[in-house]
Amino acid sequence: MQLSRFTDLGLRALMRLAVSSGAEERVTVKLIARQVNASENYVAKAVSKLAELGFVESQRGRTGGIFLTAAGRTTTLGKITRALEGDCEVIECAGDNPCPLAGACNLRGALGRAQEAFYAELDRYTIIDVVDQRTVDLLYLPHMPTAAFANE
Repeated sequence: MQLSRFTDLGLRALMRLAVSSGAEERVTVKLIARQVNASENYVAKAVSKLAELGFVESQRGRTGGIFLTAAGRTTTLGKITRALEGDCEVIECAGDNPCPLAGACNLRGALGRAQEAFYAELDRYTIIDVVDQRTVDLLYLPHMPTAAFANE
């Protein structure tokens, strides 16, 4: 299964925000885009959706920025990924060009179960679980306390 670029950028943005010290550190879409090697426009769209879902909060203005919410810290990666990916199946059997094998095929069911297994594995982790000191070091934030990360 391959995640969309939108979901990838949303998860990267959450990882970047997870290493921030909160409201006292100003993190912008521009900074995140630069640090995750992505378009500012694409990151802005992902951050907007994350804010709509309640995983991040943003403050406008000169001293504004983007912050991870309590929900963003505690919600599982599976739930976040499901929310960003939407309710789509791995393959499309119907639609404008329906598959002629749909009536006699078990592939759709097998792929659906595999997708749920994928999400179930992601449900074992939060964004904090996948961020460690190496992530902090890559983002040039040496002031973050090492004890804050469990995956060292």
